[in-house]
Amino acid sequence: MSREIPIALPPSYSRVTLTLLAGQTHVNLYGTVHGGEVMRLVDSTAGAVAGRHSGGQAVTAAMDEMAFLAPVHVGDILRASAQVNWAGRSSMEVGVRVMSEPWNRAGIEPVHVASAYLVFVAVDPDGRPREVPSLAPETDEEFRRMREASIRRTHRLAAKKEIRDARE
Repeated sequence: MSREIPIALPPSYSRVTLTLLAGQTHVNLYGTVHGGEVMRLVDSTAGAVAGRHSGGQAVTAAMDEMAFLAPVHVGDILRASAQVNWAGRSSMEVGVRVMSEPWNRAGIEPVHVASAYLVFVAVDPDGRPREVPSLAPETDEEFRRMREASIRRTHRLAAKKEIRDARE
């Protein structure tokens, strides 16, 4: 049975926000939430976005960039929001922004604690890459994000080629 692939989808189609209440099981040796826990939330959120956009299974191919900007404490509510920034034939870049706020105080301005860019590849049931819809940005910000994602992709591919050439 062949599946009809939409020609293009806007970033809003697959946007996702996931939330985590940071507890004692998430703490590192310094008493703050372990960066790996934040990365897990980022990857889960980005994976949901990639699956929505591609209409099926998608796997993490790369975490292109991850920046930790502020510590997260036990009791903080973490909110990871993500969207597709760029889509190619079978791969997508998903941008994720993580915000934190105390669980017990309303009205506190959320703190930007982390950002990341991940590359996902849509796969068929046999694990082979499959086509994804292209991206149809609708706002100036979405066009900006798509341009910047394209620049990151160009740099990522150039670095990969340079490393491969240096090994030969």
